[in-house]
Amino acid sequence: MDIPDPLPAADGDSASPHVVIERRVEWQDTDAAGHHHFSAIQRWAEAAEAELLRRLHLDQLFGSIPRVHFEADYLARLWFGENVRTELTIAKVGTSSLHYAFVVRGEKGTAATGRMVVVHSAADATGSAPWPDQVRAALLGAVPQE
Repeated sequence: MDIPDPLPAADGDSASPHVVIERRVEWQDTDAAGHHHFSAIQRWAEAAEAELLRRLHLDQLFGSIPRVHFEADYLARLWFGENVRTELTIAKVGTSSLHYAFVVRGEKGTAATGRMVVVHSAADATGSAPWPDQVRAALLGAVPQE
């Protein structure tokens, strides 16, 4: 279930574009110890990224933004059936890179924090390419007009 969370206005006075999504810890998200497997955090961060890009009308980026870095600090366990909220924020827009920060919260508080970095690169490219102007504007918080 995605939680409606408005993107900031294009006036530049509001925070970076972000999204909050909600999931439940499913059986396949757990490990032999009975709590979430570390990889569930990455999947939830990526699900939040996909929702953010859709809300920014940047679907054309799917397939051209490979991950180049992912890190997470695991702070608490999440158990089967528990509701989980993941907030993902654009932390920095580089010439061809995009840095996200994320927080995953369970019913008892923060369970993980981290960051993920992607670069703009076509599937058949040998390197990265600068963001197109309209994409860069959307990533910086200027929500495109419909």
